Parts: sequence; structure tokens; C-alpha cells
Amino acid sequence: MSPPALTDLGGGCYKVTGDLDFSSVAPLAAEGQRLFAGAEAGPKPLSIDLGGVGQANSAGLALLLEWLDQAQGRGLTLSFTNFPNSLARIAAITNLTGLVPCADETAPNG
Repeated sequence: MSPPALTDLGGGCYKVTGDLDFSSVAPLAAEGQRLFAGAEAGPKPLSIDLGGVGQANSAGLALLLEWLDQAQGRGLTLSFTNFPNSLARIAAITNLTGLVPCADETAPNG
């Protein structure tokens, strides 16, 4: 298992690396709260690259939905790139695909 990390790439872009499962998402949830609390609403959306995610389960999808809720609550726009297939399958099975904004061809499409 690879520990998760949220890295600031600058310019409103971030990257998640590591596994997103029940035992690992809590630290990322806290980092996300700090990120959104310090971000300023503007025309440019925040973007989170998920290309570095290893294993992921429904807890990972729940984390992304939580981040979307937090961002929206602060008037921020958030999208994801390089959406992992494991999360896309879970989103499709649970009919949550339309709730997860993806900015590239790796969007969850079932």
C-alpha cells in the first residue's frame, strides 16, 4: 500500500498519489479542507490530477465527492484529470458518474 499525498503543483493544480482506501483517505480529507479553505474563488477551476493513484475503492470516490462538496460550498470549481479506471467503475455502478467532473478523456463513463 502506498501512502496518499496531495501535492500543490501551482496555478490551482494539484496531484494525488498513493492508494485511496478506507485506511488512507482521512489524511487527504484533512489536506483537502485546508486547500479549499485557503483557495480563492475565481474563473479558473481547481484541478486535481489523479494519475498517481494506485489502488482505490469506494472510500476514494467518497473523498472526491467530499472535496467537490467542500469546493462548491466555497464557490470554487473543481475538476479531476486522469481519473483511475477503478474509481470510474465504482462511479458507474453507483450511478454517480454525472457528479464527478472530469476535464479530460479519462472521465468516468461506465
